[in-house]
Amino acid sequence: MPTELLYRDDAYCAEADATVLAAGAEGILLDRTPFYAQAGGQPGDAGTLRWEGGHTPILRAVKGPEETVLHLPEPGAPLPPPGTPLLARLDWGLRHRHMRMHTALHLLCSLLPGAGVTGGQIGAERSRLDFALAEPPAREWLTEQLNRLVAEDHPVGEHWITEAELDANPGLVRTLSVQPPRAAGRIRLVRIGAEAAPVDLQPCGGTHLRHTGEIGRGEVTKLENKGKQNRRIYLVLADPLA
Repeated sequence: MPTELLYRDDAYCAEADATVLAAGAEGILLDRTPFYAQAGGQPGDAGTLRWEGGHTPILRAVKGPEETVLHLPEPGAPLPPPGTPLLARLDWGLRHRHMRMHTALHLLCSLLPGAGVTGGQIGAERSRLDFALAEPPAREWLTEQLNRLVAEDHPVGEHWITEAELDANPGLVRTLSVQPPRAAGRIRLVRIGAEAAPVDLQPCGGTHLRHTGEIGRGEVTKLENKGKQNRRIYLVLADPLA
């Protein structure tokens, strides 16, 4: 039985009622969850599971078998028995920072049209993307253009297409080493900007903001050579309250 992924309909869903299907050393399986399972360079969510008479800190959510999500508990923490109703609650500050970072990385992609993404990692403090690129623009230019797109406060939306539609438009895929997630023959496209003229449009299964203005100020801090045709770009974001 697949886990119902609540973040897919609402990335701002920070907590939800759920029922335990199984619990053991390999993790806790729920019928539904707001927790994002680690994938595509985005870390899995952390948080807590609370039920009558107990609670368990969750260190990370990961993918389980057959389209399920496993919630990995803190070592030695109590496990809720199968059938237990509980409240699944995210560490919202951590999730929101990942959403800001992930959306910002999409904007970074838009500044390098035609350059394939060869790798990447989203972090709470610093993130990176690797591009198949001989010579990237200057770090200062990337920072300036990124913050321009943030300040323009573009809307972020999504829609689904069929696998056949994606296969007919291979240019939508920016990642060279990882194929986009396919769910029951459908592909989720994340769009930044107006539908008629998007700033960025590509397949993605991660969580994102509703508007780019929520990212806050970003800075490209470092460019690294990782091979003759591979450039690594590091990004940090300012504290949203700064």
